[in-house]
Amino acid sequence: MSKILLLKPPHGRLHAVNHSTSRSALSTLLSSSKPPLSPLLHISPSLPSFSSPPPPLRRSSLSFPRRIFPVRALESSSTARTDNEDKEKSKAGGEDDGAPPSSSSTTAESGTDDGVLVEKAGLDGGLPTGEFEMEEFAWWKSFVVKLRMLFAFPWERVKKGSVLTMKLRGQISDQLKSRFASGLSLPQICENFIKAAYDSRISGIYLQIEPLSCGWGKLDEIRRHILDFKKSGKFIVSYVPICGEKEYYLACACGELYVPPSAYVALCGLVVQSSFLGGVLEKVGIEPQIQRIGKYKSAGDQLSRKSMSQEVCEMLTSLLDSIYGNWLDTISSTQGKTREEIENFINTGVYQVERLKEEGWITNIMYDDEVMSMLKERLGQKDKKNLLIVDYSKYSKVRKWTLGLEGGKVQIAIIRASGSISRTRSPLSIPSSSIVGEQLIEKIRTVRDTQKYKAVILRIDSPGGDALASDLMWREIKLLAATKPVIVSMADVAASGGYYMAMAAGTIVAEKLTLTGSIGVVTGKFSLNKLYERIGFNKEIISRGRFAELNAAEQRPFRPDEAELFAKSAQNAYRQFRDKAAFSRSMTVDQMEEVAQGRVWSGKDAASRGLVDAIGGFSRAVAIARQRANIPQDTQVKLVEVSKPSPSLPEILSGIGNSLFGLDQTVKGVLQDLTSSNGVQARMDGILFESFENASDDNPIFRLIKDYLSSF
Repeated sequence: MSKILLLKPPHGRLHAVNHSTSRSALSTLLSSSKPPLSPLLHISPSLPSFSSPPPPLRRSSLSFPRRIFPVRALESSSTARTDNEDKEKSKAGGEDDGAPPSSSSTTAESGTDDGVLVEKAGLDGGLPTGEFEMEEFAWWKSFVVKLRMLFAFPWERVKKGSVLTMKLRGQISDQLKSRFASGLSLPQICENFIKAAYDSRISGIYLQIEPLSCGWGKLDEIRRHILDFKKSGKFIVSYVPICGEKEYYLACACGELYVPPSAYVALCGLVVQSSFLGGVLEKVGIEPQIQRIGKYKSAGDQLSRKSMSQEVCEMLTSLLDSIYGNWLDTISSTQGKTREEIENFINTGVYQVERLKEEGWITNIMYDDEVMSMLKERLGQKDKKNLLIVDYSKYSKVRKWTLGLEGGKVQIAIIRASGSISRTRSPLSIPSSSIVGEQLIEKIRTVRDTQKYKAVILRIDSPGGDALASDLMWREIKLLAATKPVIVSMADVAASGGYYMAMAAGTIVAEKLTLTGSIGVVTGKFSLNKLYERIGFNKEIISRGRFAELNAAEQRPFRPDEAELFAKSAQNAYRQFRDKAAFSRSMTVDQMEEVAQGRVWSGKDAASRGLVDAIGGFSRAVAIARQRANIPQDTQVKLVEVSKPSPSLPEILSGIGNSLFGLDQTVKGVLQDLTSSNGVQARMDGILFESFENASDDNPIFRLIKDYLSSF
């Protein structure tokens, strides 16, 4: 039965359009919305402003049934796993302009494995889980792999019985790293886990975990790969000299956890913090004139307020409760204790490593060299002077082809979008740390025009940025989704401009603690008249046009008519983005309004409210892409990175700076702030990024300035 879509054009009359024959007409209608061109928005609007609003979209409750979102697997206290899972090869239904097909009877079962959420696909069109299973190679393939290892390139050769060592610390990028780039890459970390599981030369993994600065989404992805690696039967040992909540969250999944006698233990709980510049700006004579659309939108609060609003406090408290609750549930499942026992233990103030050993939180207290000696004895390498090891950097050069993991002929394209969003690339920008709109659009068009890719996975890790670039990319992703299945996989954050991109895809997959949503607007300008009076500065303007001085006259506050225009522009920007989000997610405007208002949601909460379709990691996105493209789940596919990273001059200099002076993060941060702060922004607040990190050692003044800069 064909569906009927009721469209309300500008003149107000309703027209019934046959949905099965009006895709092109609807595409034309959507494209009629002009991209945001308004120069009025200066201070970090979370959503773009459109010069002419598109017609509001209405859906008939009788002829066009509202999407019934499938049951999402939430956290479960059960530790039992269903051994025999019913696997169904579902045919992908017709896409509804990039939205996944509706399902009226979808069921899901959930279970936990060592504290990790695992979703089970239901029989009635449920989404596949993408759960890792070790593949048994046939004798001929094993023989071929041995030959490839024998004649491998020198940099791919690994001695039999070696231990893979990986040191995780600091920031972890979601992009592939080039040869000259410093830092860790999540795709390469995960790939090393998979390769090591199949590599007969690798006996186990020695994971050294230092203080981490990444988000909880990436931690869940790494933790999932640790548990998957353990299915190979090989050992994985962790060593944690500085133990905080994030570090323990990963280390406890390894099974064996060692700390030195002098380890710093900081299992004290989690905090969220916000910085406010309202009092500082008032003292120096700067008046921020802010229009905030969305009661939960807090970017403007950093500039105009001296304390946290009740709504923002509610939002941050909810996010903190989600993260802390997930941590308690995961640790309690791993330790085999109740949540109350774990919380009581933390609240006693843990700082002695002896207590961790007594309570069974760690395996033993040993120095690094003692752990290495223990592993050497375990592997029977007593006659060796040192333990046979291969480090993360060298093992990353081992190709999957060498290990027989090259995949099949069917190809799925991977497009990565990580960092803040800008429309064009600056000469000083670092490719691996930002999303350049024009470059990503070129990749999307290339993938759309070729027939060799059966589906596309768009991996997003972005707080947003330039609103115009976000809208242009949304359009290209929408066109791509009309030609082949597009599945979005979210990492740490996909909010504001990041969510703007994601909602154009057919299916959205997020981690439990991905930060997403943030559909709201903050706009404004600074009035510097008091500051100018104090320093004796004067500025005079000659203009033509009633509102010509709207943005040029920072030496005075808004006139009443200018303030009114400014407010209307912000309201229009919010309505446009909210309505487009409602259409993209097959929701009514009223339904979207309930979850918008600038509120940031965890991935699990977003799934229960229709902003996200499924909870899981990258592997689940791949499994869903198989299903949408009618690729059998047991068919091998080749995942193709659309563009390999190429080193740029700033990246090379950054790598040198990191090696010589430890300036890597500073250089990257300065370059990023200098090159991505122009134009209209659609960005999530920087407050949330820092609030969940262990930033107790950061200079509070630098942190305040960073929060301030992130508002632009």
